[in-house]
Amino acid sequence: MDSQNAVYTLVNECHDCYRCIRECPVKAIKIENGHASVISEKCVACGNCVKACPSSAKRVRTDVDFVKNLMLAKKKIYVSLAPSWSGTFDYRPAKMISILKTLGFSEVSETALGAQEVSIETAKVLNNAKKGLFISSACPVIVDYVKLYHPKFIDNITPIGSPAMTHAKMLREHYGEDIAIVFIGPCIGKKNEVKYAGLYDAALTFDELKVWINDVIKDMNELKVNEQEEFVPYRANEGALYPIDGGMNETLRKIGIKKDIQLIDICGLLNFGKALDNLEPDKFDKVVFVEALSCEGGCVGGPCISTKRPGLNVVSDVLSNVNERDYIPKEPKTVVPYEIKRERKIVNSEYPLEDILKTLKRIGKHSVDDELNCGGCGYATCRDLAKALLAGEAEPSMCVSYMRKIAMRKAAALVRSMPAAVVMVDSEYNILEANDSFMRMFTGDMYDIFKARPDGMRGAAIDRIIDFAELFKTAINTGKDLHKERYAVKNRLYDINIFTIEEHQIVGAVITDVTQSETNREKIAQKAHEVINKNISIVQEIACLLGEHMVETETLLSSIANDFDDKDEAEE
Repeated sequence: MDSQNAVYTLVNECHDCYRCIRECPVKAIKIENGHASVISEKCVACGNCVKACPSSAKRVRTDVDFVKNLMLAKKKIYVSLAPSWSGTFDYRPAKMISILKTLGFSEVSETALGAQEVSIETAKVLNNAKKGLFISSACPVIVDYVKLYHPKFIDNITPIGSPAMTHAKMLREHYGEDIAIVFIGPCIGKKNEVKYAGLYDAALTFDELKVWINDVIKDMNELKVNEQEEFVPYRANEGALYPIDGGMNETLRKIGIKKDIQLIDICGLLNFGKALDNLEPDKFDKVVFVEALSCEGGCVGGPCISTKRPGLNVVSDVLSNVNERDYIPKEPKTVVPYEIKRERKIVNSEYPLEDILKTLKRIGKHSVDDELNCGGCGYATCRDLAKALLAGEAEPSMCVSYMRKIAMRKAAALVRSMPAAVVMVDSEYNILEANDSFMRMFTGDMYDIFKARPDGMRGAAIDRIIDFAELFKTAINTGKDLHKERYAVKNRLYDINIFTIEEHQIVGAVITDVTQSETNREKIAQKAHEVINKNISIVQEIACLLGEHMVETETLLSSIANDFDDKDEAEE
């Protein structure tokens, strides 16, 4: 089998929303570099994180290839089909069996057969007990949860193998030890049960099965259904009630138990954990049996149920698939003795209060009032987050309020240090934020008053402060940005950039007074024109002088040349 944990994270798909931490009842999630990863030694494979993840980053290990390799080995492979199949797949038994045989399975049997044997043995154990607390062993997630987080209740788990384990043993007794057995159901925890049960070879979820079916059978209408197909070795009866909340207890009542035995059913890992808190198992003066299932509503609410049908319809279909029998034996045919190995208890480290308070300061919690306990990080309290930080399982950036404060401080520092005027205005045309430059630029004698206010200019009407409030109104109403260069207001010139923060709700503006720079530019331009004109005048004077000089020179040279010409003629 694949040694990879039953649940893992696709890092590239994880968007650091921390929802998996909020939903994980045992906090078996570690945040590294902003991404969540599963802590395998703490995980009980309940699948809450898989169901909760909005980006499908939490995935379930697929064992389809392993099963296909079993088929290539030419082994006879029997399916142990969980009773919740009838609420998930809208098929008749004959069609469901035909589909599974098309995939390559040899025969199909119902896990509910094992459930019936478990119920008979459980009723026998309860009727023979005088007092004490008994917890069902049917749900592998509950078993792992008790082992890791409430080990003092290990001895209270009924020493009977789960329905899947019992069913696997039944099949081997009936068909031989050389067969392979694959459990198929809505449960992720079965993938862990395979490892320590050793009675069946692999566990597939309904999700895996549906993908496999779609890959092999392109058109379900072309599937040849053998109407003579039946579950082997025979059809299950009351065991089909197991996937429903209270279903096991119902089978116990059908079998018959003493009147003074109390039957209690608890669904949901958190509910089960609360039921065990501060409970002393040795102080029961009567027989109390707890049918414990980790999923809300029972197995029909499993993480890989693979159906979007209404839950009521699923339950109704499961109930419709239950066959009553007139007589239920008092002795089971098959029993799997189940001794739970005691493993290392998961103990959350205790840290000195001094270390916790010091860590809280790292995320901006300097007093009890700062501890909002909002749960945004996924932990119930700020101190739980601090403990996770100390354990190296969390990061400071997980604290939403802390990161918001940091962002606001950075933004405020940036706005405050800008030399340009910055202002934010809401849809009521009231100022939300304004920096010091804005107040200096537009409040005049009121500057000291606004400066002294704790909220600065917050709440002030923008049209009472500036003379171009219509620009803000236009930006809010149209939802479009505005840009004005050298916008004249009275005797001042402004560069104005108005931008949308929340469309039709909030706009911001950066305003620069360019009056002085424009004035200086005009002066420079005027000086430049003066210099240019003067240069042109000088050039013109030089040109005139050069022109006069050239005329005199030309006349002189012409006179000299003529004299030479007259002399040459005389000599000749």
